[in-house]
Amino acid sequence: MTAPLPLRPPGPGAEQAGPPPAPRPPSRLLAPLRQTGQLFALALAVARAVFRRPFQVREFIEQFWFVASVTILPAALVSIPFGAVIALQVGSLTEQLGAQSFTGGASVLAVIQQASPLIVALLIAGAAGSAICADLGSRKIREELDAMEVMGVSPVQRLVVPRVLATMLVAVLLNGLVSVVGTLGGYFFNVIMQDGTPGAYLASFSALAQLPDLYVGEIKALIFGFIAGIVAAYRGLNPRGGPKGVGDAVNQSVVITFMLLFLVNMILTAIYLQIVPPKGG
Repeated sequence: MTAPLPLRPPGPGAEQAGPPPAPRPPSRLLAPLRQTGQLFALALAVARAVFRRPFQVREFIEQFWFVASVTILPAALVSIPFGAVIALQVGSLTEQLGAQSFTGGASVLAVIQQASPLIVALLIAGAAGSAICADLGSRKIREELDAMEVMGVSPVQRLVVPRVLATMLVAVLLNGLVSVVGTLGGYFFNVIMQDGTPGAYLASFSALAQLPDLYVGEIKALIFGFIAGIVAAYRGLNPRGGPKGVGDAVNQSVVITFMLLFLVNMILTAIYLQIVPPKGG
């Protein structure tokens, strides 16, 4: 028998056999960017799913009624003091400047362009958005959404699209109600509390306001309703840690929606003031 050949040590260029190195964990700095990308991806998926059949008419009607029922009365009650505060503050400033005849136009423009869309969006995000997030989050932790995907049913088309469309439609309709109630509240407090003239109030409004001011308020309400619905649906579809994670997702959805609303409102206002010239300018 021949003696076994001695094993030679591996050379410097030889690769060591063994398991592949573990992947490096993602950086925490990239987590907000990843979540932002997922949020935009959900928004695009919802926009595409709107035109797909079958459309969930019954779910849309139920969600529309629910969102409207929880936001109509609070919006009407909040718009009265909001319009009153704006009218009193603007009336005080115009009186100091000697331009009290323009109080009506300035206060009404502030209500229609800024206050009304924000009031509607904040109420929808706080009341309806939190309920939407909790509903989807509870379905997620019970694995109902996973079961829908296994059966070939898209949760986005079946659940998210009707809720987002309901928040958008309610926001547009509710914006008109808040604008009317806020304007009437400002008129009452300016005429009664500050001894204003009804004719001057209405004349200043017709002298300063124009139809695009109403259009931009409705467009803002539509966009704000879309943002509130998308953020609530995104956080509801991605809870963490069981039931406690659902509660955390609800809080996060409200906070994120508020931040996005003020940012988008600033951008839309800047664009509107650059595109649409003031009346008489």
